[in-house]
Amino acid sequence: MMEHIVLKAAKRDVAAKKASVLRRQGKLPAVLYGHRKEATPILLDAYEGTQTLSYLTSSTLVTIDLDGKQYLAQVREKQRDFIKNRLMHIDFQIVSLTEKMRAKVGIELAGTAPAVKNFNAEIHTGLTAMEVECIPQDMPERIVVDISGLTEIGDSIRVRDVILSGQVKILADPEEVIAVAAATRKEEISAEAPVAEEEAPEVAERGKKE
Repeated sequence: MMEHIVLKAAKRDVAAKKASVLRRQGKLPAVLYGHRKEATPILLDAYEGTQTLSYLTSSTLVTIDLDGKQYLAQVREKQRDFIKNRLMHIDFQIVSLTEKMRAKVGIELAGTAPAVKNFNAEIHTGLTAMEVECIPQDMPERIVVDISGLTEIGDSIRVRDVILSGQVKILADPEEVIAVAAATRKEEISAEAPVAEEEAPEVAERGKKE
């Protein structure tokens, strides 16, 4: 289950001050909308908001405490100033505890692949997140995939191999590759080396005849 994140917010008077002025005052402009609620401009503390929301994904749910009333919400969009490394604006969409929601959940590889130790393989990743559907309470923070089953070069794990609880439905393509044990470039070159050695004497002999 996800950790419970609560952010205090206050209603924002759009006509009162420009967003740039509010940011200089340590406020983070945002908007809260959805689930039969009109879009409401709000303000968060900029420091707390940046520290809490910077690395959250769309699958993470937060509780917005607006004037004493709490709303469970999903982070739909984050506008960031990459030069100053700060958030500029957040879109929160209210979700219902009884209605299913869709979100992309990050994939985390766990365990050790025997192919790495036994065949000097490299683990190449494909899909790094997959879309799932469930009610908010069952939304996973991340999807952990065990790679200990990758025993030989060429072994792979696909979406169809992932098993989640019955309450979570995977919407991603079942054939999408999540991880594969691949031969290293060094191993490929070593395998090609004998071919080059066989060709060398033929070239030298042709030179003598000429």
